[in-house]
Amino acid sequence: MKRITGGIATTALLAGMGLAQPAGAESTIAWSIGTLGSPGAIDTPTAGVFRDGELVGSVSGYSGSQRANFSFQAFPRLTATARYSREAGLGTGGDTLKDRSFDLHLQVLNEKGWRPAFAVGLRDMFDNGIYASEYVVASKTLSPRLRASVGWGWGRLGSDGSGGGTRPAPSTTGGLNSETWFKGPSAPFASIQWRATDKLTLKAEYSKDAYSAQVAAGEFDNKTPFNFGADYQINPIASVSGYVLHGDKVGLQFNIALDPRQPAAPSGLERAPIPVAPRPAPAANPDAWSTDWANDSTAQPAIQQAMADALRKDGQVLESLKLTPTSADVRISNETYRSNPQAIGHAARIATRALPASVETIKVTLVERGMPTSTTTLKRSDIERLENGPSTQIAAVAGIGEAERGQQGYVATPGLYPRLLWGIGPYLELSPFDADEGLHADMGFALKGRYEFAPGLVLSGEIRQKLVGNLDEVTKTSTSPVPHVRSDIYEYQKHGDLTVQSLTFASYGRPARDVYSRVTVGYLERMYGGVSGELLWKPVDSRLALGAEVNWVKKRNFDQRFGFQDYDTVTGFLSAYYDFGNGLTGELDVGRYLAEDWGATVSLDREMANGWKIGAFATFTDMSQSDFGDGHFDKGIRLTIPLGYATGQPSLKSFSTTLRPYVGDGGARVHVDGRLFETIEGSHQGGLYRDWGRFWR
Repeated sequence: MKRITGGIATTALLAGMGLAQPAGAESTIAWSIGTLGSPGAIDTPTAGVFRDGELVGSVSGYSGSQRANFSFQAFPRLTATARYSREAGLGTGGDTLKDRSFDLHLQVLNEKGWRPAFAVGLRDMFDNGIYASEYVVASKTLSPRLRASVGWGWGRLGSDGSGGGTRPAPSTTGGLNSETWFKGPSAPFASIQWRATDKLTLKAEYSKDAYSAQVAAGEFDNKTPFNFGADYQINPIASVSGYVLHGDKVGLQFNIALDPRQPAAPSGLERAPIPVAPRPAPAANPDAWSTDWANDSTAQPAIQQAMADALRKDGQVLESLKLTPTSADVRISNETYRSNPQAIGHAARIATRALPASVETIKVTLVERGMPTSTTTLKRSDIERLENGPSTQIAAVAGIGEAERGQQGYVATPGLYPRLLWGIGPYLELSPFDADEGLHADMGFALKGRYEFAPGLVLSGEIRQKLVGNLDEVTKTSTSPVPHVRSDIYEYQKHGDLTVQSLTFASYGRPARDVYSRVTVGYLERMYGGVSGELLWKPVDSRLALGAEVNWVKKRNFDQRFGFQDYDTVTGFLSAYYDFGNGLTGELDVGRYLAEDWGATVSLDREMANGWKIGAFATFTDMSQSDFGDGHFDKGIRLTIPLGYATGQPSLKSFSTTLRPYVGDGGARVHVDGRLFETIEGSHQGGLYRDWGRFWR
């Protein structure tokens, strides 16, 4: 019997499908993507998982049904799936039903020896539950090219079964359908997958999904419990699938699987770092080790200018320099590298070429928005000795500690401030999901800029101009009985001509040890302007951070120019952040929200070593479910993909989006750029060690 392990995948990506991790005889069959976007054969699930951190998108459909699925392997054993679908004949009065749904798939056991992989899952956990079902399933690799799965399903997966009593009716307003889980009729299901060639995999399954609603609507004829399909690999990230459902419908599916560990652009596109310049042996050149240079008033300006020029070419800014005969503290702003250890490594090597031989201690201090956040202390002899070794060796001898708060002894780089930075680029804006309105979008260009008066004093803003789109055609209007703090988003989206998205002045500082501060005033975001203040306590070596924020805001006019509406309010929060390790951060915010409701937000975010970040959040306040409306409470998923993943070039830019099933007025917060925890977290000990593998890159 061939032996595989069904945990994190390590084999090559086949047919755009998620993978399990084979061992022993090296199974050649990958975990496939079902029609609902999660690990599955066709309609039935399997016990597989995708690669840890893998992002899987798929579009599937047949006559009368279309589904767009988005899956993320949030943890090695947990797969989360969000879905947008259209089902003909299932809407009110026989119209097309436009729906969104959310699934969780947990692999309890991976495959090991004779033991099969085992998983449990929840499909369509919220709202009307057109795909709602629960299951337990086991999968076993029978040969390197053959895998079988068998399981038991409730809800739709068991809808053609018997026994189990009556299944409770699902929610129709976005609530959690926990009262229906694992209840009602149930039935077995099974599937088999055979990898016929290196590119082609054939699949068959036995499914007791009765397609009851579709049959009742005259959109489906369930002739047989058997489904058949095939997957064809197009290239390492893409595949296409075809299937026949219950002897009645023929469907197609296109899959894309993006592995965060395998960038879309090839490696090697980044600029090569400047090599370390080794010093001569003291016995061979004792004059080179002399400290007499420190008595020369022209030495430091020349050294500082040389370092500033080299760092500028490297995409970094030398903010200031403190220099003694034996040590140098280099304060830098990293404006290029997503990984701060990579910026530190480049700066350290540049320092070895600019500093006199007598300077043995090199300190690299990271500066974020004018605030010195952490100092990495290195011995120059260690840099020279370990340059060609693994990053773990230099990590073992590096010290990471809190940066000095003051400027005493530091010489600012001449001519650095004030300075203007700006850029122009495209934007794409999508309407919130609404079953009645469908999806609308605008495209245009955005002009962004910031003017830095001095370290920590920043004027910034963004102006947008729509070029094409149809957001102004949305007819949706808010009927919320509470203040329309977010549900008026449709009114703002209708105005795309020369809008001021934000225009703020911000001041950042270090008022005390381990304490950071921010004050922001102006047009904070498209819907609100006002004043925002924040304090954060975060020691460099602590997993825990505590924060407090207070905002006075006033609602802006729909045209997003310079006028305001009558509504204003005060919001405030006490926050706790905790780094659980492995890139996982938890956050708890307790306080008063924009609609003057009180409550708490719980968030979990996971950041991969290459900058991919995904998180989920839920907010519960004292606003009643009826006042909140559809959805009952605020919840969503947020995703950040670094630009460097696609281009292969170092960049701090990224694409971010938040997916919400509903936009309600409960649990709403004002969006403020530059909140302190997200600003400094990557430059503290946890963030640095997470990315330390890029020190020598």
